[in-house]
Amino acid sequence: MFDELRLTVAPLLPQAALIALAAAGILCLALLWWRRAGGALWRTAAVAGLLAALLNPTAVLEQRQPLSDVAVVVVDDSASQRIGQRKARAEAALAQLQQRLAQQKDLELRVVRAAGGAADETRLFEAVDRALADVPKSRIAGIIMLTDGQVHDAPREIDRERLPGPIHALLTGERNEGDRRLIVERSPTYGIVGKPLAMTLRVDDGPGAAAGTARVDIRRDGGEIQTVRLAIGTPQTFDFTLDHGGQSVFEIQVEPGPRELTLDNNRAVVVIHGVRDRLRVLLVTGEPHPGERTWRNLLKSDPSVDLVHFTILRPPEAQDFTPVNELSLIAFPIRELFEVKLNEFDLIIFDRYRRRDVLAQIYLDNIVRYVRRGGALLVATGPNVTGAGNLFTSPLGQILPGTPTSTVFEQGFKPQITELGRRHPVTADLPGAESAEPSWGRWFRQVDTEPRRGHVLMSGVGSRPLLLLDRVGEGRVAQIMSDHIWLWARGYEGGGPHLDLLRRMSHWLMKQPDLDEEALRLKVEGKDLQVIRQTMADSVPPVTVTSPSGQTKQL
Repeated sequence: MFDELRLTVAPLLPQAALIALAAAGILCLALLWWRRAGGALWRTAAVAGLLAALLNPTAVLEQRQPLSDVAVVVVDDSASQRIGQRKARAEAALAQLQQRLAQQKDLELRVVRAAGGAADETRLFEAVDRALADVPKSRIAGIIMLTDGQVHDAPREIDRERLPGPIHALLTGERNEGDRRLIVERSPTYGIVGKPLAMTLRVDDGPGAAAGTARVDIRRDGGEIQTVRLAIGTPQTFDFTLDHGGQSVFEIQVEPGPRELTLDNNRAVVVIHGVRDRLRVLLVTGEPHPGERTWRNLLKSDPSVDLVHFTILRPPEAQDFTPVNELSLIAFPIRELFEVKLNEFDLIIFDRYRRRDVLAQIYLDNIVRYVRRGGALLVATGPNVTGAGNLFTSPLGQILPGTPTSTVFEQGFKPQITELGRRHPVTADLPGAESAEPSWGRWFRQVDTEPRRGHVLMSGVGSRPLLLLDRVGEGRVAQIMSDHIWLWARGYEGGGPHLDLLRRMSHWLMKQPDLDEEALRLKVEGKDLQVIRQTMADSVPPVTVTSPSGQTKQL
């Protein structure tokens, strides 16, 4: 710190006015001196004193303290800096810079580190702005960047107002480095199941790379690997279709190139969410009954469902001597539904249906094949399930998980969630089942059933099976051994969660991934990765998580 005395002026009038007054005064004084008028000396002194007063001279005593200049060293800590010896070179260069710049007098050194951003971008100039936010531009001595050269926020033209000092870059890589990268140029986030989609890939070997092709392996949902060859540097589009709703995970990997810095960018993971365009449901009601409207209202309330509903009002064996040409009823298009267009439906529902020579055995065989090949069947049983009209003595008995006995219980009971049902996504956390005694209303009819396979999710009278689900081949089957779920819809004794139950069951039958009973899901929240395991098993093996660095961890 030192003192400095200096003389300054603070004019009382604008500069133009002072100049005009001085010129007028000088002109008048010159005229007086030319005429040798008396008192010219005193008048000259008066004008000089007036001008001096208007200039307002001031003596200023200042205490000054010199400030040091500021230099910034930005260290690139992004993921690409961990390749080879780059990080070690950067740390060595930083140590030498700190040692040399410490010898500079009146120089303040600031070191900042810039890690990769949310999108793995290297943003060094943002780090510089943060480091120099409190520094006047006149104190900026310069900027040194220790980086591999991959900077994503570098301005096209340097703004001297923003960064007035010189900028230097020390590159940590080597000359003539090369690296092969797999680039997903375009891929859909969502796609309609069964509709064609496209994905564009490109293999980049860097500038000056030789022409040729590279092998690319594509694996979908952990299945078989599909191998293709891509021309180096040329985008290529692949067409594909999604075969199920929910997430489809594509793992894509390209073979190593002639020059490689890292194999991490030789692979990519693409997640595409499959959505169904329209779901086609065939509902066949064997006879009119109060619960018929419940099924129809549920399916019609979903805008994504196309419902085809038939109610059999007059069976073929009816003998009322009414001529066929005088009937106003629509004929049941059996052949068109169960042979021509059967595979177009995502779900078939038999509601209180019994065999009355409407469906021939050949059509029931078609339904069995339809389910084994991936279709869905739901059977809601009525009171006439026993005897000759029993569906379970038809070919459908091969795929149904339960066999009804000849007993039908006509008494009040509350449906109960079984131990398996409390773990199954269809019935888990149903509203009203929180306590041991459910808060919903009673049903008054149940068909006794012997379970053969599948899962019993709900029970009724005497803990007998009420709701059964099973997988058959590639398809799925459900049985409800009562026709009284409509009592919940009508609000009897407070009603019950009929919409939740029927909607979940229908979506499980149509293979909605969120309702799969065996699933392993990953969920990212901020910097946390949640692993969610859904299973019906009593014990499961641990989950092994492999990080990008190759380190494994068991959960």
